[in-house]
Amino acid sequence: MTTLLLFLAVLSLLVFVHELGHFVVARLMGMHVEEFGFGFPPRLFGVKRGETTYSINWIPLGGFVKIKGESGEHAQDSDSFASKKAWQRFLVLIAGVTMNLLLACVLFSIGYMAGLPSVVDDQLPANARISEQEITIMQVVEGSPAEEAGIVAGDTIVSLDGQEFQFDTDARDYFAEHAGTGVEMVVQGEDGGSRSVNITSAYLDSVETTGVGIGFLTTGLVAYPFFSAIGQGVYTTYQFTIEILKAFGGLIRDLVVSQEVAVDLSGPVGIAVMTGEVAAMGIVYLLQFAAVLSINLAIINVLPFPALDGGRILFLLIEKLRGRPVNQKIEVVVHNLGFMLLMVLVVLVTYKDFVTFGGQIWGGIKGMVSL
Repeated sequence: MTTLLLFLAVLSLLVFVHELGHFVVARLMGMHVEEFGFGFPPRLFGVKRGETTYSINWIPLGGFVKIKGESGEHAQDSDSFASKKAWQRFLVLIAGVTMNLLLACVLFSIGYMAGLPSVVDDQLPANARISEQEITIMQVVEGSPAEEAGIVAGDTIVSLDGQEFQFDTDARDYFAEHAGTGVEMVVQGEDGGSRSVNITSAYLDSVETTGVGIGFLTTGLVAYPFFSAIGQGVYTTYQFTIEILKAFGGLIRDLVVSQEVAVDLSGPVGIAVMTGEVAAMGIVYLLQFAAVLSINLAIINVLPFPALDGGRILFLLIEKLRGRPVNQKIEVVVHNLGFMLLMVLVVLVTYKDFVTFGGQIWGGIKGMVSL
């Protein structure tokens, strides 16, 4: 139950901020906003304040702002979306994406004031405050001595032959110096338990080098003073945005070239499970997770796909290039088809989530029933 409530809270925040962007800019542009809704219809209840109905709907996996004339009707009315200039309509359409990026900046900034999990190296600013510093294993090579010894990503290196190291560079040098003799490594799992393993370097065919088969970095909770935290929050949002864009580019390339997806996709169920797992690690981890989700939501919405903000912006661009709007009936049909395709994708990904996380979900349900 706690996981579900946390997931709904995070989702509500992301959706509310996104739709608030559309709502505020539409009002600033003099447009009549008919409804500001959280969730998808059917409607649970609604309250009218002024000219706008604020509603809560039964399907809590999204939201919407209904603007007069957004489908091309009422073009003759000065308070309709269709009557406004292209730049005004563009600002309304891009406002949700912008707000999600701003939310990510805010969440990262708050996190840095308290201390966010980060890579610790000599590139950190002098005013950075570091706590809970440790050497974290990020990757384990398949078929390597490390995998055979039961090492998994997420373990932390406590000591090597009884020696503790503060930085990953020193630990890496120690492994290199003892490549032929082997090392007694004490590692700590994510559950807090420690274990000792004897591990010797070997030639790794997959990476064509000799080693124990682990990739590790120095990590810790990094905090900054107020103004520096804001700057770091903005910069981290920029970094994550670039990396997520690269990941989306690789995903699209794989789909076009090989018709395969090399990464795992998660829908609402998978994200709900991950929300619970992240929340168990601490509030700063949940802040970081919500910020990354907000960036993902921004990027997905700006994609030039029908029914998304990016799809509507694409039609706006076509209008500017042609010198006249696209036939509204055609645009409505395209957006409706796009929405149906998105719903099919959500169903497929949700089914995959149930297959992947079914055991955890069923365990949670049984726990709720037994209360």
